[in-house]
Amino acid sequence: MKTTRREFMKTVGCGAVALGMPQAVQDRVRSDRPNIVIVLADDMTWSDCEPYGSPNVKTPNMRKLAEQGMRFDNMFTTTAMSAPSRQQLYTGLFPVRNGAYPNHSSVYEGTKSIAHHLSDLGYRVALSGKKHFGPPGSFPFEKQTLEALLESDERPFCHILASRDPHKPWSAGDAQEYSPDEIAVPPNLIDTPAMRRSLREYYAEISHLDKTLGRVMKALDDAGERDNTLLIFTSEQGMTLPFGGKWLCYDTGLRTAFIARWPGRVAPGSATDALVQYVDVVPTLVEIAGGDPEGIDTGCAGGDGRTGFDGRSFLGLLDRRGGAFRDVVYGVQTTEGIKNGTLYPVRSIRNGRYKYIRNLNHTNAFTNVYTEGGKYHDEYFQPLLAAGEKNRSIAERLRHFQHRPAEEMYDLRKDPFELTSVADDPDLAEIKARLKGRLEAWMKEQGDQGLETEKLALARQKNKKGG
Repeated sequence: MKTTRREFMKTVGCGAVALGMPQAVQDRVRSDRPNIVIVLADDMTWSDCEPYGSPNVKTPNMRKLAEQGMRFDNMFTTTAMSAPSRQQLYTGLFPVRNGAYPNHSSVYEGTKSIAHHLSDLGYRVALSGKKHFGPPGSFPFEKQTLEALLESDERPFCHILASRDPHKPWSAGDAQEYSPDEIAVPPNLIDTPAMRRSLREYYAEISHLDKTLGRVMKALDDAGERDNTLLIFTSEQGMTLPFGGKWLCYDTGLRTAFIARWPGRVAPGSATDALVQYVDVVPTLVEIAGGDPEGIDTGCAGGDGRTGFDGRSFLGLLDRRGGAFRDVVYGVQTTEGIKNGTLYPVRSIRNGRYKYIRNLNHTNAFTNVYTEGGKYHDEYFQPLLAAGEKNRSIAERLRHFQHRPAEEMYDLRKDPFELTSVADDPDLAEIKARLKGRLEAWMKEQGDQGLETEKLALARQKNKKGG
């Protein structure tokens, strides 16, 4: 008879996992711990769902999950591109430090991920769907579906369902669910008929993703694992349309939806406004799994020589113990290597009210797939240029999209869509100086030399396609 991993662990008293572990850790490993399931979207702006107040998108399962769990209102990724976002989420390390700061890039050899850390604590760790990471040794996920894990009697497990929705092409959803004329175009976008048609397809793709989340919730219910599972949904970074957030350090790019349901531990219908980052997720899961996030060797040293996580556990937020968390969050954007991109690096820092942005090579023009020469220029950007010929404010928005000053700063309380910079306001000079100093100190800690680091970006890519 085949002995399951769960039976083996019971038989040997978790000895296989406990080898080399302190007794306190062994005791935690032996206790009941939840399964962990993460549903990860792809290029979805945080606010484009019902739990975050969207007037447009139909996401009943996301709404239900928020009603059953906790909504994080200030969760941020550090980079508004998939490969850097996913690899910081899986490693607990910021992008420049782990090496995956351009798109389609890989972390440094020897860097460890959630696949190592939770496996060491007795979890099966699997991923299905989109990868967008490397090298393989840093992400040794099992190739298993959630259904296969649920059919097995091996517990606990961690499964990441990495969806490709709502990344372009928008072909999976039913666009007939949405009428272009009834869409309330968000203030950060430019309202044109072409934009409304695009939003219709994008919103339909989010509804398709919501159905996937619903199937995950039903599968956990049917398997009797709902009450013993921490279920997380998160939206990754902002959407791809011009001004939609991707490739930018504005909140529409870096802010991410994040909802956690853990029956018996997380209060239903709760929310937190604490500033949290993707790098905090793995330390949290390590603590939930019975490990000590402070004692983890990530296999990757920072500019200050540390080998631990950049993030820290927010378990206290989940179980409502409270306490202070982060006072600032950071942003890093590398456009070298994206399709039709130029050397236009951006760094940012944000506290509860103000965002400070450094455009490190601002004399260059920012370009991507939408600007001249890009794949989607004629379809998406040209209609905006035509509208700009008739509307001065639209023309100014388009100019700012490609030509920005060395420094930007925004009062997010008054200007949540970051449309009017206050970087030159003398009354805010002291605040700007403090944020700038914190940003520079963080860059040094990360080993981030700004432009010199950016010039090495292409060498960090697994390929030169960009995107």
